[in-house]
Amino acid sequence: MDLTLSPRAQDTLEQVDAFMEEFVFPSEEVYHRQRAELGYDNHDVPAIVEELKIEAKKRDLWNLWLPAVSGFTNVEYAHMCESMGRSLRFAPLVFNCAAPDTGNMELLHMFGTDDQKAQWLQPLLDGEIRSAFAMTERNVASSDATNIETRIERDGDEYVINGHKWFISGAASPECKVLLLMGKTDPGADRHRQQSMILVPIDTPGVTVVRPLPVFGFQDQHGHCEIILENVRVPATNLLSEEGSGFALSQARLGPGRIHHCMRLIGSAERALELACRRAQSRVAFGKPIAEQGTVRADIANSRIDIDSNRLLVLQTAFLIDTVGAQKARHQISAIKVATANMACQVIDRAIQIHGSAGVSDATPLADLYAHARGIRIADGPDEVHRQVVARHEFAKYRAEKTA
Repeated sequence: MDLTLSPRAQDTLEQVDAFMEEFVFPSEEVYHRQRAELGYDNHDVPAIVEELKIEAKKRDLWNLWLPAVSGFTNVEYAHMCESMGRSLRFAPLVFNCAAPDTGNMELLHMFGTDDQKAQWLQPLLDGEIRSAFAMTERNVASSDATNIETRIERDGDEYVINGHKWFISGAASPECKVLLLMGKTDPGADRHRQQSMILVPIDTPGVTVVRPLPVFGFQDQHGHCEIILENVRVPATNLLSEEGSGFALSQARLGPGRIHHCMRLIGSAERALELACRRAQSRVAFGKPIAEQGTVRADIANSRIDIDSNRLLVLQTAFLIDTVGAQKARHQISAIKVATANMACQVIDRAIQIHGSAGVSDATPLADLYAHARGIRIADGPDEVHRQVVARHEFAKYRAEKTA
């Protein structure tokens, strides 16, 4: 397994790290102040984001996640993505490497028509608009994507869409212009061929963004939204790929997207450990720095061990995606999805404990980092589903032996 970075990738990683130190970390306070001034129920993007996007573009630190555009492998991007994860709410936006746009752009890049790419992919790559992925639904267990009830019905040169979507990330942003929506075109087909995916401009009549949903009390910059679609009509040319391909497309999208989440979680855990170490050495209790307490030292050591072992697992998975493809690495992607989210929750929780009351307040990024990491244990497939994927892969090794 070769995890070596090319000279160009190493140079770009150093540039990303330097950009984080020079621009992103010093601007975090500005970002949060501007969000507060706008109001947390307002989903306009703070001005500092647009300012730093211009700076990142100038330095060609842009769209680093897409191998066909950046030229970087998944292994190489993993390190850059980790660096961005140290400022989770802010940095990915600045580099145009934020979910859900990355997964949506990947789908459009792989399966979009020339017209779809011109209308939606290019503005997304340029950072002029944002998008949302509308799969999850309120009334069914969306951990099984075949449960989806939203209907997409052909009517002449149009499709008519009716459904109730839930927790659709990014849809509250004024910059969000299009939904990549999954629904059923043929409920009578094989259960994995019932679904299709279609492009729905968010301003189409009949699309109602009901509300953005808070997560542990935090209102996301771009919103996690409840959306109702009533007799929404879009041109038949908005269909992505072909009828019946929706489930396969969703899996193609979620594979790389899940690994990006894992890379960012490694960065979040590193940030939490750094804050914990600084806090432990600066706070005195019972006559000595708490860094000298045995339980605190154990927490710090365990966090380092957990982060480094998970990083290696993520890099191994990135290497497999680069060499054999996301489909053949499916069980490994599921493994890191479970492992890194649980690891990040544990590491951030230890850091919160070391900070005491400051850790559960907005005095540090820790509460926000924890809310995100805990949410990832559900987003893009819950832990339980991914554990089943890993277990099935293990049992398959012995199936032939049992038959014999």
